[in-house]
Amino acid sequence: MRPPPETILRHSRPVCSTGCEGELTGGALGALCNRLVFIETYGCRYNFGDTAKLVEILKHQGCTITESPDEADAIIVNTCTVVGPTERRMIRRLSALSGHELYVTGCLPAVQREAILSVCDPVIILPDAIQDCYREVGTVAGSSVGIVQLAQGCNGTCTYCLTRFARGPLRSFPPEEILRQVRAFAAAGAAEIQLTAQDVSSYGMDKGHSLAGLLADIGDVPGNYHIRVGMMNPATVMEDLDGIVNAFSGDRIFKFVHLPVQSGSDPVLERMGRRYTVADFLEIVAAFRKRYPNITIATDMIVGICGETDEDFSASLDLVRRIQPNKVNVTRYSCRPFTPLSRERDFPDSVKKDRSRFLLACAEEIYASVNAGCLGKAVPFIVTETVRKGSVMARSPTYQGIVINEDLPCGTVGWAILKKDRKYFFIGERIS
Repeated sequence: MRPPPETILRHSRPVCSTGCEGELTGGALGALCNRLVFIETYGCRYNFGDTAKLVEILKHQGCTITESPDEADAIIVNTCTVVGPTERRMIRRLSALSGHELYVTGCLPAVQREAILSVCDPVIILPDAIQDCYREVGTVAGSSVGIVQLAQGCNGTCTYCLTRFARGPLRSFPPEEILRQVRAFAAAGAAEIQLTAQDVSSYGMDKGHSLAGLLADIGDVPGNYHIRVGMMNPATVMEDLDGIVNAFSGDRIFKFVHLPVQSGSDPVLERMGRRYTVADFLEIVAAFRKRYPNITIATDMIVGICGETDEDFSASLDLVRRIQPNKVNVTRYSCRPFTPLSRERDFPDSVKKDRSRFLLACAEEIYASVNAGCLGKAVPFIVTETVRKGSVMARSPTYQGIVINEDLPCGTVGWAILKKDRKYFFIGERIS
């Protein structure tokens, strides 16, 4: 793998050449003072968290964030490299934007710099530099949903994953830094605060801290908000299963867990380098459901990975039927450069598509069955987002999505009857 490009956004104290006060950045990005900037973001919630921090840095430099690239003086694209189709779409987009003053950040520059430079000649902003500069700014936007990053990178060994090379090893952020952001979002009126990382349950393992301890501390922060805990790798959950399960007891924590199992076959999990077994995963699900019987379980599955037999795929179907999850994110395996599996023979797209369809159909049958048992029930809610004029998204204590066709301020709490099943959310009628 080629070394990453030199960091352009770097922590320094000089005032930029335009004379903006309170500058935190020198070099090329320092030229973005008092300008119209458009930001386009791809990928996971962590990337959106980077964008939110970048917005605060730019506002501190006197910039205005615009909603249209056509209005902008400069464009920033925050990239994702998790799967090939997304990467190709971004490269096409970078090519289309190549006539603008262009900045690129996210995961792609660290591992696919040549692909970027083949279509444009942008300024590269490395994510580490965003973190460094943001610590000097520290402000948050007054949005209804806040994203708080717990750590960057992971200590995983997944043989199919390119993101772990892009983001590097686990580097947990200090608890006081995280708590400061939670307090800021709560004070700014956030109704939902999302905790995110490449692997949330690994938080603190490099620094002597723990996710369980952090959740306990966050629970003491006052405010009208709820916490959504992000994706947790079963391998690191197993290292503190009892502590993490107990930590979800806080009143402000949504009873929702995202546990990507990726396969129902132990041989495939071993080939993936996932460092847990199907039995481990079932133990985690059972522990959460024993403590919180109605908890929402979301998981991920990769289909068509190198060497996956029909029996392996059947095992994945069987596991989904067994655990009856509320959500399954199905991804077709995408060969990523530099990864150990990139040297293995790949399946034709037709095989991946067929398996994806079968698994998705299986999951949707489960959704219909699980959701049918919820219809007609009254549940408490908190409004977290405005969908459009006259319609809001609310969340139940188990993070069920409830669309209520009323204009309600974010943070509104009440009770609603679940009237209609829309597969991935419900239509609710407010009763109080």
